[in-house]
Amino acid sequence: MTRRARAEDIDTICTGLPEVELGTSWGDRPTYKVRGKGFLLFRAPHHTAVDPETGEMYDDLVVIRVPTEADKRALVEDERLPFFTIDHFRSFNAVLVQQSRLGEIDRDELAEVITEAWATMAPKPLARKFFGDV
Repeated sequence: MTRRARAEDIDTICTGLPEVELGTSWGDRPTYKVRGKGFLLFRAPHHTAVDPETGEMYDDLVVIRVPTEADKRALVEDERLPFFTIDHFRSFNAVLVQQSRLGEIDRDELAEVITEAWATMAPKPLARKFFGDV
């Protein structure tokens, strides 16, 4: 039986992956990293990311790396998913999601997206070992 994702699932999923540490990037932003390379970042409110309905800056954004532009488009264009992008990330392979909207997807879906983000930044031998492709 699947359950809806929650904000606290982010830490559980990230720290369940090999060689992950919680550090910082972009100055002081909490960032999950694999061997020093960030794959999930908690973004600070910024004027480049504004709720179109309220005009307020998003204050609960998570930035998640994706392998390719095609993967990014697939997540953003799937209307049943809460992932989106902004102009600031136009040429960067990552999607954004509000922590407050994680309940719109299953925990398993969130785990899949985060695991892909990890694999995108992990050294290839480590990713192959994790996925059993050794």
